[in-house]
Amino acid sequence: MRIAIVGAGNMGQALLKGFKAAGEKDLWALNPVNPKVAAFAKENGIELVNTPADLVAAKPGLAILTTPAPLTVTVAGQLAGLPADSLVVSSAAGVKIAALEKAMPQPVSAIIPNIPVTSRAGTIGLTMGTRLSDAQKETVTTSLKLLGTVVEVKEDQLDIVGTVGGCGPAFVDVMMDALADAAVKHGLDRASAYQVAASMIAGSGQLALDSGLAPALLRDQVASPGGTTIQGISALEAHGFRAAVIAAVDAAMGKEE
Repeated sequence: MRIAIVGAGNMGQALLKGFKAAGEKDLWALNPVNPKVAAFAKENGIELVNTPADLVAAKPGLAILTTPAPLTVTVAGQLAGLPADSLVVSSAAGVKIAALEKAMPQPVSAIIPNIPVTSRAGTIGLTMGTRLSDAQKETVTTSLKLLGTVVEVKEDQLDIVGTVGGCGPAFVDVMMDALADAAVKHGLDRASAYQVAASMIAGSGQLALDSGLAPALLRDQVASPGGTTIQGISALEAHGFRAAVIAAVDAAMGKEE
């Protein structure tokens, strides 16, 4: 299936890299003339076009809009000439599916992805539009699963999925940096410290996904009575770690108390 990314900024390029890593070869991008984007497309074997008419003529089976939110409905209207069965997915936060369906006749869905889609380890919130058949829903879901974990939610839940999934990597990066500093403080070299921290977080996340267990239950598997881990957890609690994480999400959602 021909896959097109509309808007080859940071997220658009991350999606393209992820699809390429998944083995997709028929990848297109629509972006205004930009030397950096052109260089990226050439380096990665992406077919780049600069006008909506050119993309309409290419007839992609799946088009993902990563355009700025204020421009997204306008761009959707410019792509209304796509084949009637082309699947359109918007990643523009705050742009309602109903507004996109009004602008174009194609089946429309909405996603909030995060940057780890680059490594096919993304977290992607998904809301299906009203026009998709069961087969089309399956195609959208299967395509997005090439990039990571897909979590189907109601449209009014996409913002919180986007905050935890999209801002969360930066929060985890801060924690990784702190863990690495602590490891260096106790004698480990910097490169090894980063490797241990990153591997531990990746493994812990994969275990949670594979097991389906709640984080508290996974924690209890590690925190032996009177052991070193529960001592560390106690220190986290004493320093407000849990409250700080919740406050970070609240702040990112614009709902600081």
